[in-house]
Amino acid sequence: MKGLYSALLVPYDENGQIKEQGLREIVNQNIEDQQVDGLYVNGSSGENFMLSTEQKKTIFRIVQEENNGRVKLIAQVGSVNLDEAVELGKYATELGYDSLSAVTPFYYQFSFPEIKSYYETIIEETNNNMIIYAIPALTGVTIDMSQFDELFQNEKIIGVKYTDGNFFTLERLRKRFPNKLIFSGFDEMLIYGLISGVDGAIGSTFNVNGKRAKEIMSLVEQGKVPEAYEVQHTTNDLIEQILNLGLYQTLKEILNQKGIDAGTCKKPMSGLDPNKIDEVKKLVQNFNL
Repeated sequence: MKGLYSALLVPYDENGQIKEQGLREIVNQNIEDQQVDGLYVNGSSGENFMLSTEQKKTIFRIVQEENNGRVKLIAQVGSVNLDEAVELGKYATELGYDSLSAVTPFYYQFSFPEIKSYYETIIEETNNNMIIYAIPALTGVTIDMSQFDELFQNEKIIGVKYTDGNFFTLERLRKRFPNKLIFSGFDEMLIYGLISGVDGAIGSTFNVNGKRAKEIMSLVEQGKVPEAYEVQHTTNDLIEQILNLGLYQTLKEILNQKGIDAGTCKKPMSGLDPNKIDEVKKLVQNFNL
């Protein structure tokens, strides 16, 4: 399960419906062009939390069909509605996804025993592996070391997608749990995660910039950290401009410029400002995307 995973983008039409052919094209773009090791499906980058249960299932099915066993698949099934999380987990497991993942339940300030029960319930109902999705900036949930201790006692919890800038905790996690998978979740901090010993990375910009990310991983593995920093600098120049233009809107327009039908974003998220299309074209050209 180690390696580079794209947090998969999903194309929508103006009415918020999934563009099936475009989704298949994005899957192939990631596997064939960006050469990722796996796909993280129905995460934030897929605009998951604005979708119906049936739309989420449709995405799981299309991705599994188009992938056809080529790379590893992780199904993000987390939801504040535990019944939905279990239903999606069972569905993805039946489709043959290699692991489930679930964002920590959010909004209601759940206690740790409630969060632990949430993960245990999904695991018990699906009998699949679980990767915790820790993203405290968006969920308000921070898992401390003693809580990771409790969670990782469950052998089915095989790792964590760690989207947090606290590198002290990351180092402590790596030392304490050498046999658990740790994925870096911040694309712009990839090199720091690798130096800290992560097993891979999961991120949205890998949909268009995966090859550079894999280069960073390869250079760090070879001990060529200064060279890896240079690639990270270029990557972060790109990420900075993408963020300034709008993250998901810009990533989709980059794919559109490459002839891939990446559609638009699902409302209430806005689409790309038409006045910014020329700037996106410059990104494609300047960064050889």
